[in-house]
Amino acid sequence: MTSFAAPESIAAHARRFYAEAGVPVPARPAATVLLLRPDASGRDGFEVYMIRRAASMTFGGMYAFPGGSVDPGDSEIRLDWSGSGPADWGNRLGQPPGPAQALVCAAAREVFEEAGVLLAGPDHDKVVGDVSGDEWERARQALVNRRTGFADLLRDCRLTLRSDLLLPWSRWVTPEFEPRRFDTYFFVALLPAGQRPRDVSGEADHTMWIRPAEALARFEAGEIAMLPPTVITLTEIADCADLAGVPAAAAVRDAGTPVMPRFAQAEDGSGHFLL
Repeated sequence: MTSFAAPESIAAHARRFYAEAGVPVPARPAATVLLLRPDASGRDGFEVYMIRRAASMTFGGMYAFPGGSVDPGDSEIRLDWSGSGPADWGNRLGQPPGPAQALVCAAAREVFEEAGVLLAGPDHDKVVGDVSGDEWERARQALVNRRTGFADLLRDCRLTLRSDLLLPWSRWVTPEFEPRRFDTYFFVALLPAGQRPRDVSGEADHTMWIRPAEALARFEAGEIAMLPPTVITLTEIADCADLAGVPAAAAVRDAGTPVMPRFAQAEDGSGHFLL
């Protein structure tokens, strides 16, 4: 069993929840994406893109990966789709085809909204290049403000959703004592050539590319804050020696069984997450 020390603010909330016999709120389906690229310094290995959630956001101050909740439109859209179909995705994610499609669409939509990276192309074999220009930014803003839908954006740009660029990795559920809870599916994607993440969402106050092992070392040193799902996911992805090993590792993972940290209080009164 793995144990993580809980920040006192979270531990205090958990104590109140259990003392008052609180009722868990339903967990909203969500998706998050680990964007990976070769190490920019030329060393062997790879880096992952991380954001620090702004203080005004849920889990503010914590480093995480781009992502967010599934929107109703994610399950209703009809679009050109490359890669495994919703039924196959459902088998990997432990969901019916409709909800599985919604999770994949949410992953692609959120990484475009939050990081300006578009996992789409003009056909089933290509990926769009640089999407940082003014016209693309207007399209992204329209998507963020819900003036247009993700399917409409792709259709207007004559693009195909490249679901084959996403690899399912894991599934985490927010502990039952949290007032806002998410049932989050973690995906991995290699940064498309010619694209670069941009801090454009307004939901982060810092972004960085960092090697997974270095992020974990900074966490252990108390330099950066992360919640257990982020720490565990970085630990798992760090076991891959290079980017070539990531698809093979993802292929054998159970990405549909949920993991939910439990809260426990030690004899000294400190709170801990147990896995």
